[in-house]
Amino acid sequence: MSIRSLWSSWGVIALAMAALGLTVVACAPAASPTTSPVPKAPPSPIMALVPNVPPELAAKGYAGSEICGGCHTGQYETWRATGHPVKLRKAQLAKAAGLPLPEGYTWDDISYVIGGYKWKARYVNKEGYIITSTKAGEKGKNQYNLASGQWGDYEAGKTKPYDCASCHTTGYSSEGHQGGLPGIAGTWVMEGIQCERCHGPGLRHVTTQENKRLEIKVDTSPALCGECHIRGVAEKIPAADGFIQHHEQYNEFVANPHKDLSCITCHNPHRKASLGQKTDCGSCHNNQRDAFAQTTMGKIGVSCTDCHMPKVGKSAVAAGKYQGDVRTHLFKINTDPKATMFTEDGKFANGYLTVEYVCLNCHQDKDKGWALGQAKKVH
Repeated sequence: MSIRSLWSSWGVIALAMAALGLTVVACAPAASPTTSPVPKAPPSPIMALVPNVPPELAAKGYAGSEICGGCHTGQYETWRATGHPVKLRKAQLAKAAGLPLPEGYTWDDISYVIGGYKWKARYVNKEGYIITSTKAGEKGKNQYNLASGQWGDYEAGKTKPYDCASCHTTGYSSEGHQGGLPGIAGTWVMEGIQCERCHGPGLRHVTTQENKRLEIKVDTSPALCGECHIRGVAEKIPAADGFIQHHEQYNEFVANPHKDLSCITCHNPHRKASLGQKTDCGSCHNNQRDAFAQTTMGKIGVSCTDCHMPKVGKSAVAAGKYQGDVRTHLFKINTDPKATMFTEDGKFANGYLTVEYVCLNCHQDKDKGWALGQAKKVH
């Protein structure tokens, strides 16, 4: 019998004995009359968790995020508050979260919900296809936009397989169809971006008492984040309808002046982006910080990110002509009057920011000429 099978069997035995009120007692030699009893070693908190590993996870070498949280409590609790664990969830969990349904549908029609954390929610039917029409057959009205509370159109009326699981799940394989649903491309071990999506299968890390560091992956490279925060090839930044498309932070990172840094230079990967900043711009750009603090904008509270990380990306709803709903990671502002934000066909961003998106998202009564005249006076 394999070690993995032994652990799985031990979990079943332990649960059965607990239900009967029995306790496992280790055999030990009796203490000698002339010596003091050997004190018992305290029970390992790690080994106490092992019987709780679901057998279907253990069979594939995984432990599950709840097990990780038994020791790594701080990281687990802050990770739970991010959008990562709910990138994909089963219908009953999305129902419990209070998400609405596309027109005419009931929860019995839904197998999974994609997202629903900050920007939008899309719905997968019982055949594994993304719903693209109302139940009555009206095309669209299938994407719920959280910011506006309204329904939008996504691939309206099309037959749309769910083929996004490589970046929405943990333990993904391109082989087969999850749950036998024909519309789903591939299979997975767990829904959502769990601890083991980034750290690798963790059962051996949990069960090993020595050299635990060797049994878990700790990859701090931007390329790891770039496995999912990317669209197309890294060297191009896809765009549509006047905005950068969503989840392209790695494409932008490769094009920006900070590409020699790492994502975790600024971000705590176990916290939501709005709360997980490890440093601020001024810790490196101290001269610009001090100069900007003396300007009118600096005094009224305009931040570095307002201008250098404007919302040029769009995931769900644009707030204006020059304002999407996802902050960019391009940083560099091009003040050349001839500079354009996008290629002539609008399909790609040019790798820098232009003053329309930097200035006119706030100064909506001004134009590009005014913005160009102001931009060089900032710091």
